[in-house]
Amino acid sequence: MIDTHAHVHDRAFDEDRDAMLARARDRGVDAIVTVGCDVEDSGRACEVAQRYGLSATIGIHPHEAKGAPDDLGAAFDALRARFGERIVAVGETGLDYHYDHSPRDVQRRVFAAQLEYASRCGLPLVFHQREAHADFVAGLRAGFDGRTQRGIVHCFTGTPQEARVFTGDFGLVLGIGGVVTFKTAQSLRDAVREVGLDAIVLETDCPYLAPIPHRGKRNEPAFVADTARVVAEVLDVDLETVVARADANARRVFGASLPLRTVTA
Repeated sequence: MIDTHAHVHDRAFDEDRDAMLARARDRGVDAIVTVGCDVEDSGRACEVAQRYGLSATIGIHPHEAKGAPDDLGAAFDALRARFGERIVAVGETGLDYHYDHSPRDVQRRVFAAQLEYASRCGLPLVFHQREAHADFVAGLRAGFDGRTQRGIVHCFTGTPQEARVFTGDFGLVLGIGGVVTFKTAQSLRDAVREVGLDAIVLETDCPYLAPIPHRGKRNEPAFVADTARVVAEVLDVDLETVVARADANARRVFGASLPLRTVTA
């Protein structure tokens, strides 16, 4: 299994990172993408990925847009020069109007800059969108070409209609995490049925959003298996098919640079 969106470099794992990765390996997780949220955090993601044989992304989360460097491209170039193919995407990037930790105009500007950088460098993108659907779609229409670019709408929790826009209009895939196991997430389960297996990947977003039966605990990559099980139930297919198809979708997004077996501890 591939955990396409984790934060295993987060300080929450500093005391037991080796053991946590061993648990993931024991439950069949053989690749993890650890996702950067600002320049410093992206550097830490890359360092942890390099140490443990994982993959990483570099990006500016919308919460952190207000602190983005003036020359974002130069900051990303420096990380890519240091860590090379360990970096598999730009992100997470996007818009978040729920908390507004950064002004909305700044979020949109930094989002557009990352779209441009990914396009220029031929890198896929990992997207974050919360309560900003219209502006997010407008940004994609202005700066993302689904014919030549690839991307994941991470932690998708939207409606079937929104799912169709992302997958149909832009060729994106949806990152399905622990929320799909929640009793209150029927609309998300309907969206998964709407788009089917060819349009989803599996993720944890750890240490956040642990799936049932781990609700209230620190999330970790081993728990992606619990999300996969629920997706199999939703789609009425066997677990092995869900894992194989979701992993194939992940490799289609991230490309051959995502190793076949990476999780070491």
